[in-house]
Amino acid sequence: MRYLVTGGAGFIGSNTVDELVRRGHDVVVLDDLSSGSAENLVAVREKIELVNHSITEMSALRKACRGVDFVIHLAARTSVPQSMADPCDTNRVNVDGTLNVLVAARDAKVKRVVFAGSTAVYGDTPVLPTNELIPPAPISPYGASKLAGETYGQVFGRSCGLEFVSLRYFNVFGPRQDPGSPYSGVLSRFHAALLGETQPIVFGDGEQSRDFVYVGNVVEANLLACEAKEAAGLAINIGTGTRHTLNQTLALLEKITGRPANAKYAPAREGDIRDSQADITRARNVLGYIPRIGFEEGLEHTWEWFCTSNGAPSRV
Repeated sequence: MRYLVTGGAGFIGSNTVDELVRRGHDVVVLDDLSSGSAENLVAVREKIELVNHSITEMSALRKACRGVDFVIHLAARTSVPQSMADPCDTNRVNVDGTLNVLVAARDAKVKRVVFAGSTAVYGDTPVLPTNELIPPAPISPYGASKLAGETYGQVFGRSCGLEFVSLRYFNVFGPRQDPGSPYSGVLSRFHAALLGETQPIVFGDGEQSRDFVYVGNVVEANLLACEAKEAAGLAINIGTGTRHTLNQTLALLEKITGRPANAKYAPAREGDIRDSQADITRARNVLGYIPRIGFEEGLEHTWEWFCTSNGAPSRV
């Protein structure tokens, strides 16, 4: 099979590409490297085709889609705070770019597009765990952009037969998540702070909770969603079905690393939700998805990766 992975040099994308190559598939990566890195693909670079373009460039997408069986569409602006500061840019990439992907895939007669959706479409729902029947109510431009991309995909499925699956990722973490940006995922920033022996910053009181899902579980879900027959047209939660507060998470990291956290607390950020937890019943039933790597084990793998990447001992 031949796969196109948009955003394939990024965090989730490069982990997905590694697994596709390991399974013997042909892989095209389209990435403008605005947030991803070619270094993430070093181990497989000679086995893939890398197209250095953006999903906002239709001509590049059309070429990349030629002969492709499945598109795993991960390219996006992924930051809630960034979307609050510059909603037009988030819309340009996440909505206009996704529409480009769908048009190019339709015209190339791609079998299915698997879309990186988000728990942000639910907004600050009080219903926990959250299932896919909860009406979407995003509270950030990022969440709205993900809902718009998902809606466009479902319309293409109904109107022209392009199979489309939206995987609503909860809080993904793991190796290659870049801690260098203020918009990075909270766990990558926590790991980097403990490694550098600086204070991790917690926005809010630390009692907000998240369904943190290790990237290896998400990669498995991406591949299952490409071929699960009953998944076409559906939105499917991808998480673990559990949640941990940020304070609990820091305590676990202290245990794993042997280093004190000494967190610094700052005001909560606009657009951040208070709690999230996935109901993954549909993912189990439709995809056969099982989150095999638990939270603490995922934290251990991530810490080992951070230490290996920076030449530091895993414990002090």
